[in-house]
Amino acid sequence: MFKPLDPLLHSELRLAIMALLSNVEEADFIYIKEQTNATAGNLSVQIEKLQKAGYIKVEKGFVGKKTRTTCSILPNGTAAMMAYVEALKTYLPK
Repeated sequence: MFKPLDPLLHSELRLAIMALLSNVEEADFIYIKEQTNATAGNLSVQIEKLQKAGYIKVEKGFVGKKTRTTCSILPNGTAAMMAYVEALKTYLPK
């Protein structure tokens, strides 16, 4: 009756990251941190988990002398989000 939920996306912060990235072409680390109210350390760990799963792409570069980390959702991530939402619907009353 209930479809299994992707445990990687079932974390509040990882789900928030994926939801943000689903609506933009890319987002930088500071923007994601501000939108999620996460600490830098926790956000870094969760982004790394999503990257290792192949859900997001992380690029590091420089703007002037400052480092800049940007994230974008990959096709696997989009598919995972869609599957997660569909699975979550099975938990809701009809």
